[in-house]
Amino acid sequence: MEEIQSQSDHYRSSSSSASSPASRVPSSNFFYLRKPGALRQPISFEDSPDWDDTDIEVKVEEGGADSIRTATTPVSPSLSKLNSGSLPSPPLPEGAIVARKIAGASLVWKDLTVTIKGKRKYSDKVVKSSNGYALPGTMTVIMGPAKSGKSTLLRALAGRLPDSARIYGEVFVNGVKSRMPYGSYGFVERETTLIGSLTVREYLYYSALLQLPGFLSKKRSAVEDAILAMSLGDYANKLIGGHCYMKGLPSGERRRVTIARELVMRPHILFIDEPLYHLDSVSALLMMVTLKKLANTGCTLIFTIYQSSTEVFGLFDRICLLSNGNTLFFGETLACLQHFSNAGFPCPIMQSPSDHFLRAINTDFDRIIAMCKNWQDDHGELSSVNMDTAVAIRTLEATYKSSADAAAVENMILKLTDKEGSTLKSKGKANFVAKIAVLTWRSLLIMSREWKYYWLRLILYMFLALCIGTVFSGLGHSLSSVGTRVAAVFVFVSFTSLFSIAGVPAQLKEIKIYACEEANQHSGTFVFLIGQLLSSIPFLFLLSVSSSLVFYFLIGLRDDFSLLMYFTLNFFMCLLVNEGLVLLIATICQNIFWSIIMLVTVHMVMMLSAGYFRIRSALPRPVWMYPVSYIAFHTYSIQGLLENEYIGTSFAVGQVRSLSGYQALQSAYDISADVNSKWGNLLILFLMAVGYRILVFILLQFRVRKTLSLRCLFRCNQNTNNPR
Repeated sequence: MEEIQSQSDHYRSSSSSASSPASRVPSSNFFYLRKPGALRQPISFEDSPDWDDTDIEVKVEEGGADSIRTATTPVSPSLSKLNSGSLPSPPLPEGAIVARKIAGASLVWKDLTVTIKGKRKYSDKVVKSSNGYALPGTMTVIMGPAKSGKSTLLRALAGRLPDSARIYGEVFVNGVKSRMPYGSYGFVERETTLIGSLTVREYLYYSALLQLPGFLSKKRSAVEDAILAMSLGDYANKLIGGHCYMKGLPSGERRRVTIARELVMRPHILFIDEPLYHLDSVSALLMMVTLKKLANTGCTLIFTIYQSSTEVFGLFDRICLLSNGNTLFFGETLACLQHFSNAGFPCPIMQSPSDHFLRAINTDFDRIIAMCKNWQDDHGELSSVNMDTAVAIRTLEATYKSSADAAAVENMILKLTDKEGSTLKSKGKANFVAKIAVLTWRSLLIMSREWKYYWLRLILYMFLALCIGTVFSGLGHSLSSVGTRVAAVFVFVSFTSLFSIAGVPAQLKEIKIYACEEANQHSGTFVFLIGQLLSSIPFLFLLSVSSSLVFYFLIGLRDDFSLLMYFTLNFFMCLLVNEGLVLLIATICQNIFWSIIMLVTVHMVMMLSAGYFRIRSALPRPVWMYPVSYIAFHTYSIQGLLENEYIGTSFAVGQVRSLSGYQALQSAYDISADVNSKWGNLLILFLMAVGYRILVFILLQFRVRKTLSLRCLFRCNQNTNNPR
């Protein structure tokens, strides 16, 4: 410990000019501070460290929290009083398109603590007594190493934590302790599922139809504003995920599309989880410049970030630095650099500020120290990583708690919560019927473009029907052909149903899209299921008609139009039931591999108990007959098709006797002698199709109820545990 303390003292002594409270003049090792008069420019390595000894004083006027006055004085108070977000923006060039202004909202969190059972090894507290605020027209970034509580804090502010979390503390919106209504805020997940077969404009337009009430012209205007705000004009008519041989959007543009979807509602506050996730340096800088432009329109931006370049770091207005749930700093970005210098950890000349922050507070570097303890490079010992992060974290936390920066944050919180401002109002939602129509039409458009999952599946079904039909062709209508024709019907129903595994990826993608839209209250469980059902009917009907026609005439079934229509309708209902089964399994597994494995297993069990390999009445009663044979939809589909073909027919046995179709089938398959029993089987198939979707509704609704109960828990904790 003495060695660690001596290292910390070495850092302080080597940067006394930067860490001395008396004179806060940047030293040669700490020149990332911007020059006077250039506060709106990104931090650059071109800034010379030898600028005049002139400090900046910023005073908050009574007229508003964002009005500031700069003056040159020989002595400067803490740099944490800087409010770069309120400085005037540079003038726009002539002919530039001015983005629509957005009325932002102030957000304040006070003593916010979040506990999640099992999240941490030694403590359930993921966020510990965090204080901070975000103002309109500014970008507030929550930064820290992995598992520091960044995303948890962001979700706590937005009210989107998992059901295992409990929240303590207060959150104020415009000085009012209340939840944010629908449409007043937007939340962008780290990973969002986009619809690759739609263009950017189509995707945003359908999103606007789901979110916004009112006329179409208003929604089109909101879409164009969102495209302009996220600089997507050059990509508006390009497919998001590509099509056939066309490439899709790059990762940076795809990320901007997810943000633009939330901007359709013109929210007052926008939460973004890792906006630079999986982006290269150029895409990251373009993203942050775009978000800075969005913030200048008045929107309040709060997002998490793991690491950034120097240029990106210079665009932030405020930073909330976390480590293991503890707040090590909250304030302006320049003040954070000064805070590290005051604590004895100044930022080296050729290092990015965010890299330096994470190097000081990321405990994973201790493992690197252990690996490189006895290793030396050309310059001697690796002193740049020879620092204990536990000491740095404790020092930074203690320095911040006793600093003027923490006091300034408390004063600003008191000022923002002293008077209640305007309450945010809900912007209304699209009506129930409109959402169903939008989802149905959007799904139909997706099906028409997704050739791998739909049109290829149609070709495979017709090819399978052609193969089965040619194998069982030329059977004739004698008594000896009954058993072979039963085998043909069984193979046709079973194999085409098994081919439904080709639709598993599409079903999983629809579920992911639903989960994303439902989390932001753009859709609902019932709306999703009705829209999915209505959109699948035309495609399934096309499958049933094309496959039935090929199979029906190749194996020589009875030449009667009414019988052909029943055959097609029966097969259509069989496919509809099967789609419901696929949707149910995909909802349970939510993984392609396990969904396919479970679906194949279920189909094999149903095929074994369908009554072909052994007549249904002869099956073992436990398990196979009750309940498996009654759950298998193959049983009712095959029974209906055979009853449609053989009930009312007869076969001559010699010159005197004749056997009815029912008697001829007794040894091959178990059917009913009633003429109307085939319609009963059709009704059972319809009820099974409805039943599977009811089960899916219950599963999805259970997830929604957990989310709603969490939001209620969040409001109760705000109102009862911490009364104002």
